[in-house]
Amino acid sequence: MAILVTGGAGYIGSVAVEDLRAQNETVVVLDNLVYGHRKAVDSSVAFYEGDIGDASLVEKIIKQHNIEACMHFSAFAFVGESVEKPQIYYENNFVQTLKLLDVLIENNVKKFIFSSTCATYGEPQYVPIDEKHPQFPTSPYGWSKFMVERALVDYDAAYNLKYVALRYFNACGASEACGEDHHPETHLIPLVLFTAQGRRDSIAIFGDDYPTPDGTAIRDYIHISDLSQAHLLALKHLRVGGASEFINLGNGGGYSVKEVIEAARKITGADIKATVAPRRAGDPSRLVADAKKAREVLGWNPQYPEIERIIESAWTWHSLNPNGYE
Repeated sequence: MAILVTGGAGYIGSVAVEDLRAQNETVVVLDNLVYGHRKAVDSSVAFYEGDIGDASLVEKIIKQHNIEACMHFSAFAFVGESVEKPQIYYENNFVQTLKLLDVLIENNVKKFIFSSTCATYGEPQYVPIDEKHPQFPTSPYGWSKFMVERALVDYDAAYNLKYVALRYFNACGASEACGEDHHPETHLIPLVLFTAQGRRDSIAIFGDDYPTPDGTAIRDYIHISDLSQAHLLALKHLRVGGASEFINLGNGGGYSVKEVIEAARKITGADIKATVAPRRAGDPSRLVADAKKAREVLGWNPQYPEIERIIESAWTWHSLNPNGYE
């Protein structure tokens, strides 16, 4: 039997494919390559270029490869873009996912691991954020993920679809083969490293007057290899008959923007210029996960919690791949 990985040519999905294969799992990747990279997936892996909402294609893959479970990474994930173009986010992230779920159920594929997000919580009412925190997203991106979560609850009740929805905090870092290559890039760590490489003149700090120790916003950064391992543990959980779950993935600590920049200076040896810019609307001062449930339910234990190790892995990958996968 095989595991279908949708979005398997993307940033996190490609690492999950690597790790599944290292566990001797048979993997099939479905990716439309809108944001994914064909070179991120080894040529020996069964690969289909197409949409998750293409019912005939998905059914063909299920029957031809005897699919047992689906890891669903495929999504648009730019918060700002989702505000400007909500229609494509609801269509791609929610409507297309429902079409995927329908085909899985019709073909008796009842194990589903969903790449969700802390954006489903919206503005934090308290930190660290646990799974019982109220959910009221502040962007169409967050709502599109929340709506899938809601559908999963109903699909479990009606069709016995068992799922683990993993709510990521800030994904970052790189494996030896796979790294972050978004166009456009909006995440802090790669932008800081682009500045170290001379591809940017400076890095912007959006607000230095937050109620934090150094005045800059704090985020919970989690290495993509740790994220990937959580998916493998979620698969194991479902295989032994585990209940459907919503689970946070984070290190439970957090680093400020200034701490990230300073760590990058140490790792790269570059004098990274930083400039202070006005706060961005809707940016909370602190977003940190309570990931106790991941440890208790999945037995998950992050191996790369230190920001220095995370940045070092990303720096190594960007240094070896200065133009990304191109």
